[in-house]
Amino acid sequence: MSEERSREKVLPLWDHISELSKRVKIWIYSLVIATLFYLAVPSDLSFLQNPFQVYHPIITAILAGIRTRLLPPQYILIGGTVTTPLELIVVGSAVFGFATSVPVLAYEIYKFVDPAIKASEKQSVYPFVTAFSILFLVGAAFAFFVLLPFIFLFSLPFFQAVGISTFIYADQFYNLVFFVIVLSGFAFTIPVFFVLLVKLRILGTKMLTKNRKYVWASILVLTAIASPDGGPLADVALFVPIIILLEGAIWYAKRYEKERVDDEIGSMHVETTCNFCGGDMDSGGVFCKRCGKARL
Repeated sequence: MSEERSREKVLPLWDHISELSKRVKIWIYSLVIATLFYLAVPSDLSFLQNPFQVYHPIITAILAGIRTRLLPPQYILIGGTVTTPLELIVVGSAVFGFATSVPVLAYEIYKFVDPAIKASEKQSVYPFVTAFSILFLVGAAFAFFVLLPFIFLFSLPFFQAVGISTFIYADQFYNLVFFVIVLSGFAFTIPVFFVLLVKLRILGTKMLTKNRKYVWASILVLTAIASPDGGPLADVALFVPIIILLEGAIWYAKRYEKERVDDEIGSMHVETTCNFCGGDMDSGGVFCKRCGKARL
């Protein structure tokens, strides 16, 4: 049995589970290392001059930057519990560790489905990892610079309308920020997975175009979940770029499908020798290029 045919052989379920476990472990190791980086690396080196001062890991500078950039001055953060600062440091490190490990996650996802991809398509691994990572970062940046500021500014008049002071718990503030950033990042990667599924012949562009209204409605629901408390304008602000990316993915996937069909048709067109004059047949193998007679 050839090597190519052996790769196409169906593997037992346990082998797939074992392979998946291996890939997940590699990503978890990268996640832990990235998380420890944000917990251990100091935000500055001033503590070397005075080792007895409070140690500030890099995550504390990131959390302070988030608060300064996103929170309007009308809001006041409160701790709520004694353990809130420590919880924020740990959770924040894990979230940014996850964002840092996204390229590794994309690579391991691709390598898990790698046996189902033809050898001629192996070169697409790096474009997939690159596109996944870039779109995730673009979605996270979109949430940070567009969605979240809008959410906090949009909510401010309602505090005044009902006569409630703008004191908010710090853990609720940061959890909302982390939630919106991560979900928005993954929402922007939807087109990458669609193109991958088309390459694996699991999905087709026709199925998506025929059910476009249902797909759009589902994405609108997901964007509403990803942008809580932001109102319909925030939902639309996230919905529009995702739809643009998805339509672009459909256009790209259609080109890929067309090229694949052309290759399959081309492989069926084999030149043969004419039985009458010995000349070459046309690309369809029906008419002779020299004498014009049909082979059939």
